[in-house]
Amino acid sequence: MFFLGIDLGTSAVKCILVNDRGEVKASASEEYPLLQPQPGWAEQHPEDWWKGTAGCIRKLLEKAGITGAEVAGVGLSGQMHGSVFLDKELNVVRPALLWCDQRTGAECEWIEETIGKEELGRLTGNKALTGFTAPKVIWLRSREPQNFERTAHLLLPKDYVRLQLTGEFGMDMADASGTLLLDVANRRWSEEVLGKLGIPASWLPPLFESSDIAGTVLPAAAELTGLAPGTPVVAGGGDQACGAVGVGVVRSGIASVALGTSGVVFVHDDTYQADEECRLHSFCHGVPGNWHRMGVMLAAGGSFQWWKNHFAYEELQRAEQEGRDVYEYLTELAASAPLGSEGLLFLPYLTGERTPHPDPKARGGFIGLNLRHGKAHLTRAVLEGITFGLRDSMELIKESGIAITELRVNGGGARSRFWRQMIADIFGYPVVTVNSTDGPAYGAAVMAASGVLKREIPDLCEEWIRVEDRVEPIAANQERYQAYYDIYRTLYGTLKTSFHQLSDLAAAEGRS
Repeated sequence: MFFLGIDLGTSAVKCILVNDRGEVKASASEEYPLLQPQPGWAEQHPEDWWKGTAGCIRKLLEKAGITGAEVAGVGLSGQMHGSVFLDKELNVVRPALLWCDQRTGAECEWIEETIGKEELGRLTGNKALTGFTAPKVIWLRSREPQNFERTAHLLLPKDYVRLQLTGEFGMDMADASGTLLLDVANRRWSEEVLGKLGIPASWLPPLFESSDIAGTVLPAAAELTGLAPGTPVVAGGGDQACGAVGVGVVRSGIASVALGTSGVVFVHDDTYQADEECRLHSFCHGVPGNWHRMGVMLAAGGSFQWWKNHFAYEELQRAEQEGRDVYEYLTELAASAPLGSEGLLFLPYLTGERTPHPDPKARGGFIGLNLRHGKAHLTRAVLEGITFGLRDSMELIKESGIAITELRVNGGGARSRFWRQMIADIFGYPVVTVNSTDGPAYGAAVMAASGVLKREIPDLCEEWIRVEDRVEPIAANQERYQAYYDIYRTLYGTLKTSFHQLSDLAAAEGRS
């Protein structure tokens, strides 16, 4: 008996097979294009997601050497917030606007003016941000009214794929929390928000908890994927909720730091609590009846990738010649520089920022450069700046009164023990890694097993997920990092006006 976990990412879909002991038997992936028709825009064709997913499932079953009949259930995870607009015949109206799309600044302002910032926070637990779904709907209405008139259904990315698999509409509570249309406290669509924004309630699908069975595989989908007709498909969750389940952040006291393209600090919460200023996201968890809070950095691993792409020519050549991961060379280079990079700080706001500075015009930079600084210093400063930025989210979590005992680090950056030690020293908590390394796809498989086997998600996580490595903070390093972090926290406020002026000037130049 196997469970299929599908994670619909921004650049590729990943599929894994997990047996009933929680062991990963095989994995596969399939890439698809990202469209950027204008600066700051990010779109994808939903049809590419389905084509990639169907091909990925076929590839996985062949790789594992099993038939679709051996798959007992399917779970889906996916990139959050993306808007899929469908007409009455279920045709895609236009390419989906993604989580990283920044075009909706004016729409966010309009939403907060129309509802009121405090009232919006009371109703949804969150503020209006450019990545969220509701501002994308308002953008469609004001900028593409003909497409707005055609629209009859609104889905999130993974829910479009589930529609193709099962023919059923649905959305889970966790992913729906990021639409800005959910009453997160009461786990239902917010009639007040929908009414004030003028968004038809009929567009929205039924809501499910993540482990609820939301449909079964259609014969036509079975033919395309190799799955058996009638295979149960659970609701699943957004990638952050699934990723947290995938590393066992399903009980109080445990937090996770996800080091992907974006960076996320995520903490489980047994009860609903919203930050009055909405600096953190308050969302439903993938664990039924529970919630979570999280802070999001838009360019965590993305900042390191930017540094690699533009300034690591020698390391890229060596990696290709020696068959090693280029990031291993870069972290070794960073480790050769002293703690604090000899007074050099890096601001990781390369694509704007979300937590704690919800500002699409925030910009990155190196602060404190002098003639002593070389490539090793700058590389280490990039890692330290990313980690300082992630700590900003942890400080908000601590202010909210949630007690943390350990951090579970996952994502590509978690492979580096050097970076894990840096996180432990900057955050001041033990940092652990676990045996499950497939993140959101693994969490989706856990949800599928929970729905089919009728077992609670925390019980499955306790049985399947084990701590494999633990790094304790070094007290002397904590004290030294604290001095740098205190300076880091002042920089955004000092430079905000300059960031906005530069952003506006660049936009004006681009239009001329």
